[in-house]
Amino acid sequence: MKEIVFAGSGGQGVLTSGLVISQIAVHKGLNATWMPSYGAAMRGGTANCTVKYGEGMIYNPAQEKPDILLAMNNPSFLKFIKIVAPGGIVVIDKDMVTCDTAVRDDIKVISVPSAAMSMEIGHRQGANIIMAGAIAKAAGDFTEEEGIKGMNDMFRKKGKEKYEEINAKAFRMGYNYI
Repeated sequence: MKEIVFAGSGGQGVLTSGLVISQIAVHKGLNATWMPSYGAAMRGGTANCTVKYGEGMIYNPAQEKPDILLAMNNPSFLKFIKIVAPGGIVVIDKDMVTCDTAVRDDIKVISVPSAAMSMEIGHRQGANIIMAGAIAKAAGDFTEEEGIKGMNDMFRKKGKEKYEEINAKAFRMGYNYI
């Protein structure tokens, strides 16, 4: 069973990043849960979600000891860093997390400049998809192709197939950055 917490400000797309990973897991034939949590305000307030996936039954979808944390801003990093399991991975948005990230020596921190990378491909709102790609690679459970197929399947069901090409490009960037 793998547990991942996605955290940031409302409007950064962290809930969508989590949904993408949960759908990739389902698309691969695994069991998955996605449990969102919103702050007082959607855009600009806090937002996080917990994704769990694996072959067996998921008895508790709530946050426990995540194997991976995605932190898209300083408050999210500072809030969730303490619950990451020893040996875990923390993926940060290098452009947004500016606090000292060397606070634990029993975890690995991966810095991804997702905001800058999204501008590079002309997909301003694509930082969360870049991070989903990075998370998929860091988790070690999905190939790049499985990730893109699962993500595109999810967006197709939401009627957003017009973004498939640019989202696939963003996902690949994040996946191959690590």
